[in-house]
Amino acid sequence: MQRLNQISDHLKSTGSEYSLKKEDDVVIVAAYRTALTKSGKGAFRDINSDVILYKLLVEMFHKVKIDPSLIGDVAVGNVLNPGAGVNEHRAAAIASGIPSSVPFIALNRQCSSGLMAINDIANKIKTGQIECGLAAGVESMSQNYGPQAVPKISPLVQTASKEAKDCLLPMGTTSENVNEKYRIGREEQDEFAANSYKKAEIAISTGLFKDEILPIQVEVEEEVEEEGDEEGGEPRRKTVVVDTDEGPRKGVTRESLQRLKPAFKKNGASHAGNSSQISDGAAAVLLMTRRLAAKLHLAVLGKYIATSVVGVPPNIMGIGPSVAIPDVLNKANLAVSDVSVFEINEAFAGQALYSIRASHIDINKVNPRGGAIALGHPLGCTGARQTCTLLRELNAGEYGVVSMCIGGGQGAATIFLKE
Repeated sequence: MQRLNQISDHLKSTGSEYSLKKEDDVVIVAAYRTALTKSGKGAFRDINSDVILYKLLVEMFHKVKIDPSLIGDVAVGNVLNPGAGVNEHRAAAIASGIPSSVPFIALNRQCSSGLMAINDIANKIKTGQIECGLAAGVESMSQNYGPQAVPKISPLVQTASKEAKDCLLPMGTTSENVNEKYRIGREEQDEFAANSYKKAEIAISTGLFKDEILPIQVEVEEEVEEEGDEEGGEPRRKTVVVDTDEGPRKGVTRESLQRLKPAFKKNGASHAGNSSQISDGAAAVLLMTRRLAAKLHLAVLGKYIATSVVGVPPNIMGIGPSVAIPDVLNKANLAVSDVSVFEINEAFAGQALYSIRASHIDINKVNPRGGAIALGHPLGCTGARQTCTLLRELNAGEYGVVSMCIGGGQGAATIFLKE
């Protein structure tokens, strides 16, 4: 009966209350990101996550005219760095111009870390702890992804609970578990993935990402094609401007994806072409009270509404959004139909499809500019990156949701209102 009441409340919509503008609203005044680059071979392959974050913040403060000393706290999501990058990312924040008197927190809730940074800052503003805060997410999978990222769980803990042991399952295995349990077929997954590539290709070719991406300069090793070059010398380097996502490829179709071999299980459905790409990148979101935004004459991009984080069985962790999205909508007393755009992380095509269907979401509202299959999934960055994208996809007065599954068996979702 309790569940029926929740569903009934979930179907009711009284979201007009959020359109009222109050001085203590938590609002977003800036949301920018780097381009996402390919791990191991992209433009960010030779630089650490602190450099990526530092360069983004420098460009952001050039763009947004705000005294960094007004920032009350900095929260940065990261997954792969030791200690979630607490020291190096604190250093990056200070190097960008934020005074050392401003505190810093590093957050790691796996793939939701960037979104959790936003939630952390929003909650601190809501409770009056601060009036302005910077939330960011950053990941260098080029530098930190590998065997060292595999968790270590003691035999005692593993034998105490099957679900505890399942926290060790590779993400690809959990993807195939979702495919099998919920009968998500290979063909429909490849169709979904091909559409992600197509949407991202259109978004790039029409300049839809230009407003959210801040170009940054990096040095890369210059490729030398001439024969007879001397070996053993210092590699030649050149400076390049990185302003375009590297993941999207032209001409990807369901038919071309059908030729790829399963990656995680014989006769499985998940493969390199319908799974998220391993990537590098950073994103940052500046939040404050509406009162302070008005005082500083800063335009408001959107309003923070609510966040939910839920737990699900670790062996089918990909279903996280299917639980988190209804939960956050119920909290906000909004219906699925009230939401214009859903940014749902495409960790794997199968889990994304299941989450969309189980939440009764119109697939045409999902990731209109492509998702992680085409754009990439720099783990700690993704939630902040999705927020940057969502706020450009919405029209004034529209609601949007950012959501993702989380390794170890969780899901997260946040609602924003565009202004």
